[in-house]
Amino acid sequence: METKLRCAWCEKDDLYRNYHDNEWGKPVYDDETIFEFLILETFQAGLSWHTVLAKRENFRKAFDNFDWNKIANYSEDKMAELAEDTGIIRNKLKIKATVSNAQAYIKIQEEFGSFSKYIWGFVNGKPIDNQPKTLGDVKATTEISDKLSKDLKKRGFKFVGSTVVYAHMQATGMVNDHIMECFTRK
Repeated sequence: METKLRCAWCEKDDLYRNYHDNEWGKPVYDDETIFEFLILETFQAGLSWHTVLAKRENFRKAFDNFDWNKIANYSEDKMAELAEDTGIIRNKLKIKATVSNAQAYIKIQEEFGSFSKYIWGFVNGKPIDNQPKTLGDVKATTEISDKLSKDLKKRGFKFVGSTVVYAHMQATGMVNDHIMECFTRK
């Protein structure tokens, strides 16, 4: 039986391995997936990504399949309902931030034609390949994530510190931080 060499962080269980093998680090250019990852990353702030992945389907149901137009119009009652949903992370500030982030997302789409065009502009439209040899070579933030975080905050986004933004860049393939020996590089 062939053993696949992966980035060590994903060897916790099949949920992590599947995410690593099929999603993490693969370039994403559609606004729908970019928005989903952005919302999930903001909920992850201060928590484990595994916790968020395990609740991903619940998030999809609770947040209308990440439809930013619907989320941008959530009422106080809807946000209160979400705060009681045990299937998601029930942080009231993050729920409220999701609504304001959806509103800011729409404004960026209107300004740039798509959110994808805006965000990928920070890396000149193509992934940065960092070619780390070990997990220790992978950074938590970069100058680009600092700049993007600052710009998102200026545009009204919440829970988008540089670490969250860099994790989003990794998840959506704006940067490739798979270690050099990882089979996904082939």
